[in-house]
Amino acid sequence: MKLTLKIWRQENAKTKGKLVTYKLSDLSTDMSFLEMLDVLNEELAVKGERTVEFDHDCREGICGQCSLVINGQAHGPEGHYTTCQTHLRSFKDGDSLTIEPFRANSFPVIRDLKVDRTSMDHIIQAGGYISSFTGMAPEANTIPIHHNIAESAFDSAACIGCGACIATCKNSSAALFMSAKIAHLAKLPQGQVERAERVVWMVNAHDDEGFGSCTNTGACAMVCPQEVPLLDITRMNYEYNKSKCTVE
Repeated sequence: MKLTLKIWRQENAKTKGKLVTYKLSDLSTDMSFLEMLDVLNEELAVKGERTVEFDHDCREGICGQCSLVINGQAHGPEGHYTTCQTHLRSFKDGDSLTIEPFRANSFPVIRDLKVDRTSMDHIIQAGGYISSFTGMAPEANTIPIHHNIAESAFDSAACIGCGACIATCKNSSAALFMSAKIAHLAKLPQGQVERAERVVWMVNAHDDEGFGSCTNTGACAMVCPQEVPLLDITRMNYEYNKSKCTVE
């Protein structure tokens, strides 16, 4: 299998970047997308050229680090997949692929395909936690939670913080990511202590980091690898309005 790769190369956030073309051959369709980039980097290293930098960790669709835009789509052509779960069988022999980093004002480029997503951490730090007593863990059965509520909370907690929703949104909004964290804790009794303040803290942090407002198009949910429900954004808006009315 042969592929033509047009990869974004950029030294850092302060320098201009450009697409550089590379050609690969003798690729296996069973290769993952990141394995293909490994092959390219091996060839570049042999030639004494600087390798392409990109983020990855688990390569199992869990960590959310493999943040790439492939032919204009976050994580690639497969719906609800991460980049590392994408294989070359998703493409045709001779295809030309444009590979870029996640684009957002809040995601400055570190180098090449690697971006700084510290802004997402700041949202979590603002309110993505609970207050709890120290010591022994309480008996689980002393806090009854209905099965449907537990399942709904788990659906929200499944967010891996990859940032694909942000890279896809026209306004670079982190609404789906942020709402998943807010909804997850709002649904459970353990998250009730900071419930009213949490949503305000996190929304303020979101705005301070330069993320845009929600476009209400649902494009974020379409690319989410964990299929976080779009309804979580509605829950976040409800929690926010309720909190502001309570405080005022």
